[in-house]
Amino acid sequence: MNPIIIIGSGLAGYNLARNLRKLDKSAALTIVTADRGEFYSKPMLSEAFAAGKSPAMLVNKTAEQMGTQLGAEVRTNTNVRHVHPGNHEIELDDGRLRYSKLVLALGADAIRLSIAGDGAVDVLSVNDLNDYTCFRAAVSARKRILILGAGLIGCEFANDLAGAGYHVDVVDIAPQPLGRLLPPAGGEILNRSLASLGIGWHLGTSVQSIARTEVGCRVSLANGETIDTDVVLSAIGLKPRIALAASAGLRTDRGIVVNRLLQTTDPDIYALGDCAEVEGLVLPFTTPIMHAAKALAPTLAGKPTALRYPAMPVVVKTPACPTVVAPPPAGMAGEWQVSASSDGVRALYVDTTGRLLGYALNGSAAHENHALTAQLPVWLS
Repeated sequence: MNPIIIIGSGLAGYNLARNLRKLDKSAALTIVTADRGEFYSKPMLSEAFAAGKSPAMLVNKTAEQMGTQLGAEVRTNTNVRHVHPGNHEIELDDGRLRYSKLVLALGADAIRLSIAGDGAVDVLSVNDLNDYTCFRAAVSARKRILILGAGLIGCEFANDLAGAGYHVDVVDIAPQPLGRLLPPAGGEILNRSLASLGIGWHLGTSVQSIARTEVGCRVSLANGETIDTDVVLSAIGLKPRIALAASAGLRTDRGIVVNRLLQTTDPDIYALGDCAEVEGLVLPFTTPIMHAAKALAPTLAGKPTALRYPAMPVVVKTPACPTVVAPPPAGMAGEWQVSASSDGVRALYVDTTGRLLGYALNGSAAHENHALTAQLPVWLS
């Protein structure tokens, strides 16, 4: 019997394997990964500096240990060049493997902006443990870091790096941090709280060019401002990895399109995690990945199980201003009802009947998240 093959050893791939093993102890299982296959917490990458965590300290288990724990073959440093659905095969650099079921847990790539200047090629991003290792090396004897992007990851890195003693500047075209998640009052208190750590905000503008200097680089902004810094970190978002699926003839859009069984347009190929698009939703967060892994495991074990998404608040790791956001479902009309104090903002998104659809909580209001989440509608029932 050919094995179930999972491509990808991130949170999605390994948690799927763990859930599958709870249901089926004997199924042949192979995990193929382009990196070293270490198991670690990716969310920790944006809060590891202030905690003094080296790359080695973030690793929970090696690939060998994961293979033993899961009763699986873990093939590390192995690139998948092509998927051949008709033959139930994946093509590697050094041969082919046949599968019974195939799962794409490919993750996403950091988006890179097209920026002028000879320093643009030096812009770094942190999307995995290897990136984190390179970034730590780049800033080891430096003190000035400029972050492109004031979204969730950009704000988390800004708080973490400032807490570790770095001078941080943040540039974003939006007029406030977390512009897609917070109403203006929430953005203002987050802005103020992070500024109190010494973080410099450069909002409502963009980077035009990055030029190398003798000691670092000079960043020129569209508003005419220039900033001298040592390292530039890009945190402007992620783009699902869909090329492998598209080349195999599977349907793709913003992500790899799957149904509620996480099944692609080929009945024996599935996708989950940052690369997957479920009913128009692409959700690169931990909680949706865990729900998807729990749903897909019984399907692979022979009991088809539809994915269900409850309301899933996002906890933003900004200790200077605790923030929890439950974005309202796309397309649901409503308005923000905001109450603010000197140390917190409570924003509720409600429809015309007063029904709660989402919320954004900052500072002292963040503790209300559990009670409010219980009132929210499910995302996928």
